[in-house]
Amino acid sequence: MAHTTILITGGNRGLGLGLVEKFLLRPNHTVIAANRDPTHPTSQALADLPKGDGSKLIVIKYDAATEQGAIDAVNQIQDYGVEHLDIVVANAAIVKHYPLVKDARRDEMLEHYQVNVLGPVALYQATRDLLQKSPSGKPIFAFMGSGAGALGRQPPVPNALYGASKSAVAWYGVRINAEDEWLNTFVLDPGWVQTEMGKEAARQFGVDSPPTTTEESVSGLYNVLTTATKEKYGGKVVLYTGEVQIF
Repeated sequence: MAHTTILITGGNRGLGLGLVEKFLLRPNHTVIAANRDPTHPTSQALADLPKGDGSKLIVIKYDAATEQGAIDAVNQIQDYGVEHLDIVVANAAIVKHYPLVKDARRDEMLEHYQVNVLGPVALYQATRDLLQKSPSGKPIFAFMGSGAGALGRQPPVPNALYGASKSAVAWYGVRINAEDEWLNTFVLDPGWVQTEMGKEAARQFGVDSPPTTTEESVSGLYNVLTTATKEKYGGKVVLYTGEVQIF
């Protein structure tokens, strides 16, 4: 069985952690969990995750707030002997709070754009050469998007920081897929999930709980990633159920 190498950012919590767990259970997989602090207890705990036959875990430092963070991440995985990537999931993101546009501060908007948009784009740029070396010939770069960034079906909630940044993420997902004919690039929509981030949003909006469990979302995202073809999902926004979304 061919060996698959997958890089997941924000891999120590929430959806990122769930995907790390799923892929690590598969045989002959190298799963790279990238996060801001590999010394944090949530990162250290990754070493105890069960692994499939022939599979291994690599934990690296990655800072989505800087261009150098993506470059450093690639240098680290190459130091571990990784010579190619088959799948990259740009999952790391922030949301600090949920202002109306009239109340959004420029520095806060720039901070969210820096991490949520420029971070994933820098990651694509830094990992592109390794993806092009994928033995499968069908590498994937998946942006983690959000329905919060939708235009035609935009949620009626104050979300001028996170939501706007996720709209830009969707643009890059579509554009990169068109520019790189050899790369399957698409945007994942995990739904409104019962992660720490999702639950905080629910509290802000006066909702009891997000409707989608973490397991439901992670299982769906995993299925999308493991069945995706460029013809099926390339350049599209794909809900965790596999449904292509009208953005």
